[in-house]
Amino acid sequence: MRAAERVPRTLYLATVASLVALIVLCVAWELWLAPLRPGGSWLALKVAPLLAAVPGVLKARLYTLRWAMMLVLAYFTEGVVRAYAEHGTVATLATIEIILSLAFYAAAICYVRVVRAAPQ
Repeated sequence: MRAAERVPRTLYLATVASLVALIVLCVAWELWLAPLRPGGSWLALKVAPLLAAVPGVLKARLYTLRWAMMLVLAYFTEGVVRAYAEHGTVATLATIEIILSLAFYAAAICYVRVVRAAPQ
């Protein structure tokens, strides 16, 4: 595989991995790691919009990647607010959410730019 082919593939894998990791983090956070209520929270449903993006992201659809990049900014914002307002485990989980949302955003935007710039 040539270097020109490896870059989009690596960016695509980083995009998918960060999206899946963000989904797993949000579910685990609200159900087991630090739920709002003992035994879990309905806040775990916050991953539903991310789940809607999964099929398109797995198929590397540029349209889906674009709207998912805008969607993930809400998760970034939640992470910033909760990292600032909370302490302990919740602040740590929020920091991880910030990192994963930024990783998805950066990888997706780079992937879209590389694919659009490539000759068809």
